[in-house]
Amino acid sequence: MSTDGEMAIFGPAAQFLRKSERERTEAQSRKFDNKTACFVSDEKELYVKAEIQDREDGKVTVKTVDDRTLTVRDDQVFPMNPPKFDKIEDMVMMTHLHEPAVLFNLKERYAAWMIYVSLSLIACFPEV
Repeated sequence: MSTDGEMAIFGPAAQFLRKSERERTEAQSRKFDNKTACFVSDEKELYVKAEIQDREDGKVTVKTVDDRTLTVRDDQVFPMNPPKFDKIEDMVMMTHLHEPAVLFNLKERYAAWMIYVSLSLIACFPEV
């Protein structure tokens, strides 16, 4: 991963390509439990963040971020990446690379005006 200094070649656009060093440090220190943090399938939003409460007989009981308690099949639960991967510019570096993780990352990046692009492609064409 490149440092903030290496991102300077992108000028003012750098802030839209990746999080600052301060934001990355804060994300790494955020509380996170990799055994319970997950995404679950949802009828309204496709996937929502949740916390595993219980597992039994192929069923998982979770509490969603909007305080709903759901019981879903085990195959509807997807592990969540640690916060240090939130808004990451190179998604292949994620611990868990599945549909909910990719969609969440893209949603977070676009909400922060951090349009997803290949940094290696931009480095090849700096004049554009």
